[in-house]
Amino acid sequence: MVRAQALTQLVTVLDYQAAAAERLDEGPFGYFAGGAGDERTLRDNVEAYGRYQLRPRVLVDVARCTTATTVLGHAVSMPLLVAPVAFQRLAHPDGEPATARAARDAGTIMCLSTIATSTPAEVAATGAQRWFQLYVMRDDGITRDLIAQAREHGFTALVLTADAPVPGRRERDRRSGFVIPPHLTVAALGRGDLRPAEVLAQVSPSLTWADVERIGSESGLPVLVKGVQTAEDARLACDHGAAGIVVSNHGGRQLDGVAATIDLLPAVVEAVEQRIEVLVDGGIRRGADVVKALGLGARAVLVGRAVIWGLAVDGEAGARSVLELLRAEILNALQLLGCASPADVRPEHVAPRET
Repeated sequence: MVRAQALTQLVTVLDYQAAAAERLDEGPFGYFAGGAGDERTLRDNVEAYGRYQLRPRVLVDVARCTTATTVLGHAVSMPLLVAPVAFQRLAHPDGEPATARAARDAGTIMCLSTIATSTPAEVAATGAQRWFQLYVMRDDGITRDLIAQAREHGFTALVLTADAPVPGRRERDRRSGFVIPPHLTVAALGRGDLRPAEVLAQVSPSLTWADVERIGSESGLPVLVKGVQTAEDARLACDHGAAGIVVSNHGGRQLDGVAATIDLLPAVVEAVEQRIEVLVDGGIRRGADVVKALGLGARAVLVGRAVIWGLAVDGEAGARSVLELLRAEILNALQLLGCASPADVRPEHVAPRET
């Protein structure tokens, strides 16, 4: 447990990131913090939010402002969900269940990674609202088993990762020589003999839009397609039965040099034409960033690294503190923007920064 005095000094996500860098060894910290290639996209995901300005409206009654909203019909306390992050026991021994309990207490949804160090059953036992992030494997039997676990344990949606047919070049990890420790295994696969690299090698590079329809039909669960970066693919997601889209470049961890997700969001929203809900992840460090995403058409955002920094600093309590500070920042931004709820944020509340 981190001393209370030290925690009071952590008032922003960047404070938690700096504290996590002190607590974690270089390898694990770099694994979570790093991106692909020269990490241009990783940096731009964050910096791009500075290219947009908020346009407040005054003399609006915000005395009863709320951050509550719904995502795919699920009530959440704020338009922010916990993104799937692999190998969370690298950050803290309590891993994914601690993150799930933090999400539960914060009133939002946790998305569990396929490549998690805890089973779907362990996360379900926390009582958190939960979605399951799905990698489609070369062995269809493995994929079916993963979906079956998600259904059995009350996960209410599948988040199909579409932007990782092969791993990106994580050069920071190569330079540091970091590898996932052998005691950490992919729990959902139920095989302790498989190393992480072997698991990633099983991810299918042959995933197509037909699989989106098939998985939705066979699972009976809504499927969100994560990794959409173009209007063309947004329209295809609608045409192939997706329940939602996550505009994502995998946190800058796949193809370096692609655009920041907040820059991609407006074109995707326009292409969807309100047929399905659009979420976005990548680069979100402030509650004001969340509100900018809402103004550009997102229903909600997903946040991964920020929650991991909290987990690394103080386990469940740290992850919960990060979620609560972001909710407080969202509330403050809504009130100062002149919006009584997330639903009140409109495109006219956001504008590109004048150069």
